[in-house]
Amino acid sequence: MSSPILKVENLDVFYGSIHALKGISFEVNQGEVVSLIGANGAGKTTTLRAISGIVPSTGNLHFKGQDLKKVATFQRVGLGIAQSPEGRGVFPQMSVLENLEMGAYSRKDTAQIKSDLDMCFELFPRMKERISQMAGTLSGGEQQMLAISRALMAKPQLLLLDEPSLGLAPLIVAQIFDIVKKLNQEGMTILLVEQNARMALKISHRAYVLECGRVVMQDLAKNLLNNDDVRKSYLGT
Repeated sequence: MSSPILKVENLDVFYGSIHALKGISFEVNQGEVVSLIGANGAGKTTTLRAISGIVPSTGNLHFKGQDLKKVATFQRVGLGIAQSPEGRGVFPQMSVLENLEMGAYSRKDTAQIKSDLDMCFELFPRMKERISQMAGTLSGGEQQMLAISRALMAKPQLLLLDEPSLGLAPLIVAQIFDIVKKLNQEGMTILLVEQNARMALKISHRAYVLECGRVVMQDLAKNLLNNDDVRKSYLGT
């Protein structure tokens, strides 16, 4: 792997008096899938929101060597960071196509947008079938496909995926993870937050385990899959 595309050092986040992230540090290298795993409330989603700039934080965030603290939230997409949020967050009163076009709002290469739409339709054929349908009327799995596609339309260099399997049927979960794996094989760098730790570790290169806002373990994903503590706490074995 090459040098880190994302470097997080001593990241702290407070929600009022609640200390949600307590000095966490980690990095993501170009071309990797890196997972953050842990129980509910461990700080996984907060970490992604801090990287996106949705929540204020202290500490150091560097993307491709650039200090993200000096980059406004809305400008981080233009730098190459896109997030598919927890709960999907589609625009319910807009069509599938309009949602996808919103994903590309920061782009200047308008001639390339059509081919990227086609790429999304190739990855997610259901999106092409539903192109004129209001996003709010899609099934949960279809909304998740749309949320990922919308993030891809920003043409990111780093894709932040927050709980892509949440609330979905096992068959849809398998499809989503196959596509995440395919995106990575095609060169996409991905930071994945996922409650389904087993699925996440199976497609990741490395992973960090969060507990109560702290990184308590890090290793190659394949090693964590076989770690007794991880198996007992997060894999149900």
